[in-house]
Parts: sequence; structure tokens; C-alpha cells
Amino acid sequence: MKDIHLIYEVNPRTQAILATREIEYSSIVIEEHRTLYVRQTPLQIIKAACLVGGATYDGRRKAVTHLTGAIQKVPIPINPRRHIFAFPTHSPTAFECNWIFYHHIKTIIPSQQRNHTTKSIITFKNNLELPMNESHYLLEKQYTRTTMCILQYAQQENCKRIHY
Repeated sequence: MKDIHLIYEVNPRTQAILATREIEYSSIVIEEHRTLYVRQTPLQIIKAACLVGGATYDGRRKAVTHLTGAIQKVPIPINPRRHIFAFPTHSPTAFECNWIFYHHIKTIIPSQQRNHTTKSIITFKNNLELPMNESHYLLEKQYTRTTMCILQYAQQENCKRIHY
């Protein structure tokens, strides 16, 4: 029997939040050493994590759009001070949207499997492989957008240090 959690708090061990169609839970959370089943949707988890990180989800999203020009599938700096950044695999309001946490990614490769559902594989730094339905191109694009977001935040922090 699965241990189902009512809520989940994103932390530095969070690697991915996956949407699922189950009666008892709405998300599967993958951490470095465990998998959790959570009643909250992925977007509910992300929004709550942004608040814990010091801003609203909408505020974070607007800031990233302003800094990077990204309008769709915007990466979210959930807690920049703790280096927690995530990117969505689809529009965040779409049911099939999963969230991948940037700093855990080791590689993203196209799938060599012949089935059509697995199009790419994310390998995390702990060597866990996560088969994905999204194309290698899309995931790499999201990874690059998140890199740009992180660089913009780092640049903002450096400017603050220089001026204070």
C-alpha cells in the first residue's frame, strides 16, 4: 500500500513532480532517495513552494518573463537563495505538465526505444533514469531557458552586492 501525503514541501532533494491520474493522489514526487504520492496537483505544490521561497508563483513567473523574454512554459525560480529552480514540460495549467528540477539533471538524451510514448530520458545526478513523453528538443529547450533564468538571477545578485 502506498503512503499518500496530503501536502508536499519542495526541498533541495526534489528532482521531479509528475502529474498522474489516480483517485487517491494527483502527483508523484521523486526525491533523491524516495518516491512520494501526494494529493496536491503539481501546480499546487509549485505555487506553495514559491510562497515558502518568498514570492508568489505569478510574481516569479512575471519576473522571469521580464528578465528572459520567455512567455510560455516559463521556468520558475522556486527559491533562488536555496538554488531551487524548476521547469515545466507543458503549459503549467495543462494536466500533463510535469516539473523537473534543474540542479539534479545529469543528462537529457533522446530515447532509443521503439515505443512512441518514451521520447527522451532524463538521467539525474543520482543515476535515476526518468523516461519522458516529451521530445529531447523540448526538454533541452526548457533546460536552456532555466540556465538563462539562473544566470539572470545570479547577475541580479551580483549587481546588488556591488551597489550596497
